[in-house]
Amino acid sequence: MAATSGSCLAFVMALALIGTNVSYAARLLADATESATPTASPAAVPGSIPAVPKLPVPTAMPPMPAVPAATVPQVTMPPMPAVPAVTLPPMPAVPAVTVSTVTVPPMPAVPKVTLPPVPAVVVPKVTMPPIPAGIPKVALPPMPAIPAANVPVPFLAPPPSA
Repeated sequence: MAATSGSCLAFVMALALIGTNVSYAARLLADATESATPTASPAAVPGSIPAVPKLPVPTAMPPMPAVPAATVPQVTMPPMPAVPAVTLPPMPAVPAVTVSTVTVPPMPAVPKVTLPPVPAVVVPKVTMPPIPAGIPKVALPPMPAIPAANVPVPFLAPPPSA
């Protein structure tokens, strides 16, 4: 929340500064225009906006000052101390684990279940009336030939060179 309020405050302050600078520049321009044309010429149309004076255009930039080269001091590090060799004691022997055998009782017998027979489903016979002979036959025109076009297919290997 604080970062948002700070950002909002900075934005409002920037807008206020821009607004004052723009209005100040507009006032300066209006003053300069009035002083440049103290009297209206007889050819001027009444109520027209006076001409904007031409601002001087800088032709060359001043030379860039020389920047001194930064020197980084050389640092020598002391040698790494030797790490003493450590010998580990032998691993103790792991005693053998004996697993006792467990006898599992036999599975109980599953009783035999017989299902009654499925009753027969009688499907009624449906007869359709014959198709009337009065339907005219329609002959379709032949299919026009479509010329083959060589369209490249993306992501396929190029054809082998001869």
